Amino acid sequence: MDEQFKLGGPTRGLCAKGCGRQDKQLNTYDYLADIPGNEEATDLVEVQFKNTRKGYYRNTNHLPLEKGDTVAVEASPGHDIGVVTLTGRLVPLQIKKANLKSEQEIKRIYRKAKPVDIEKYEEAKSREHDTMIRARQIAKDLGLQMKIGDVEYQGDGNKAIFYYIADGRVDFRQLIKVLADAFHVRIEMKQIGARQEAGRIGGIGPCGREMCCATWMKNFVSVSTGAARYQDISLNPQKLAGQCAKLKCCMNYEVDTYVEAGKRLPSKEITLQTMDAEYYFFKADILAGLVTYSTDKHVAANLVTLTAARAFEVINMNRKGEKPEKLDIDASAPVKPSDLVEQESLTRFDKRKKNKKRKDNANRKNNAEGENAQADEKGGKDHRNRERNRNKEGKQGERQVNKESRNNRERRRPDNRKKNTPAQQADKQTQPQPAQPTQQTKSEPGN
Repeated sequence: MDEQFKLGGPTRGLCAKGCGRQDKQLNTYDYLADIPGNEEATDLVEVQFKNTRKGYYRNTNHLPLEKGDTVAVEASPGHDIGVVTLTGRLVPLQIKKANLKSEQEIKRIYRKAKPVDIEKYEEAKSREHDTMIRARQIAKDLGLQMKIGDVEYQGDGNKAIFYYIADGRVDFRQLIKVLADAFHVRIEMKQIGARQEAGRIGGIGPCGREMCCATWMKNFVSVSTGAARYQDISLNPQKLAGQCAKLKCCMNYEVDTYVEAGKRLPSKEITLQTMDAEYYFFKADILAGLVTYSTDKHVAANLVTLTAARAFEVINMNRKGEKPEKLDIDASAPVKPSDLVEQESLTRFDKRKKNKKRKDNANRKNNAEGENAQADEKGGKDHRNRERNRNKEGKQGERQVNKESRNNRERRRPDNRKKNTPAQQADKQTQPQPAQPTQQTKSEPGN
């Protein structure tokens, strides 16, 4: 039954023991956990406490410890409760990275935590927030220029560590006395920086991932604005600052790459001369190796984008006293190399959906406009038909009236006789004529 849960295929050889993600910050992946004899290689163990505080201890009692076990470790005074985060060969490397000065700082692991130890630890942990709020008020009443950012109780509840931030030196001797009388525990004050405070609090960075100082960064390197200048990043404090109000640590990640790529570009102070104009440096795409020049020092005018090789070629020509007709060999600007990752956008589906919605609205609007235009056209056509019919009926009525008036006039004429056609006249000639009565002449008197 267990055979189906074994790793195989492309996932074969991965370490399943060190893949667990705890609810702690600065989690370490133990990729050597499945190697036989890894735990016996050294007795050193890495133990993590609240937030980003870690310690290294010796397993002198040879306890079978694994990642995630809760243990009771040596403290001064009493004992503390922590969680095992790393065992085996990787622990000496972590100690070297932490820059521990001597092995005397490494203390012992007493035992695995018992239920009584866990109850006492949970009880002390529940008082941390209230203690921090009250300690802030006490520091404010004493007029101290400091901010208490976090409070951590020891596992046995006999000691409390107060983490604070201050710009200058603070005399907190009176504060320690007041805090000891108020909470009846041993007080330890520990000053941290803004980056350490952000790492202890945690959060999500502007890149969308959990902050580096809360996940894997243990040592902080100073960050300057020179890193932004090398990468041609706008010197905007709101964009360059992280959640700790300091310059982002990630600005140091790619500085070396930009410095090496910048060495292959011409200097910004060199101007290029042609037969018709003089070109000044305007901007550069460092990683792509492209340089843009302008005919004006302060304004973008007649911009021309060149490759670094072409720019050096023009510089060598100018040094020899020669001037090319134009900067770029081809009229078109050089084509940037295509990146397969850039071909697909993470928001391509949102844009498509948005465009589809906008297209549907445009279609509905066009359909409505088309229907209105058709209605207007149909109304105009009907109106024209009605006018045409009206005009036609008017003309027919006028013609009928004219015809009737003409007929009436013809009837009123006295000499309105129909003329015979030639055929009728021929018939009349062939028909026998009736006898004409003879007229007797009157005799004259005397005959």
